[in-house]
Amino acid sequence: MQMRKLVFALGMLLLGVFLGVKPAEAAEKEAIIINKSNNQLAFYENGTLQKVFPVATGRTRNMTPEGKFSLVNKVKSRPWYKEGIPGGDPRNPLGARWLGINVPGDWGHTSGNIYGVHGTNNPSSIGTYASSGCIRMYNKDVVWLYERADKNIPVYITSSSSSFSALAQKYGVGANKAVAGYETFNETLRYGSKGESVAILQRKLSITADGSFGPQTLRAVKKFQASKGLVADGIVGPKTRKALFSE
Repeated sequence: MQMRKLVFALGMLLLGVFLGVKPAEAAEKEAIIINKSNNQLAFYENGTLQKVFPVATGRTRNMTPEGKFSLVNKVKSRPWYKEGIPGGDPRNPLGARWLGINVPGDWGHTSGNIYGVHGTNNPSSIGTYASSGCIRMYNKDVVWLYERADKNIPVYITSSSSSFSALAQKYGVGANKAVAGYETFNETLRYGSKGESVAILQRKLSITADGSFGPQTLRAVKKFQASKGLVADGIVGPKTRKALFSE
């Protein structure tokens, strides 16, 4: 079986050579896009947007670099070398998984000025500007990403008002097929709001998704906010969105 896989891989590589397709170009169907303007990360696989996650990025805009990079290493329960804290220790701020990014002058390795996508022992920071440059995720989210993202795929980091669909088209990633979810739901909603964002909200709350924020939606939002310890004002702002999509 392993021999067959090897022969198949070599055949695909040779086919790419004859067709003039470079391995890096073929890999564009799988990519990570991070948008610092709304602190969201999108993962593309097989040319399709698979999932969007809330993240935390640098405390100031220049702390998290922007551009096209590559995913160069993956580590389970990576130690925090700066303070000598072993992987898996509850004090370790890098969480459950580490995905290193080859920012020039860094290379995602285990010493020096390091950049990567990683978990966190401070989940309340997700959705905010809190890191020293890395991209933080909820531990369950980074485990999901770790299991699917291959090394050497492109990682795009930007600050943009564009949707992930538009960014994917700009970067030439995949088939640019978007899925309805967090990335399309980035506005404050309240009683009287209408549209697809309201329908996404309603589906998350398991109520009729008619796209109109009326009495039923208001009651459901207030009930959800109260269950999460939020101010039950019926207004869906950043904190309520974060709670909705962290489940």
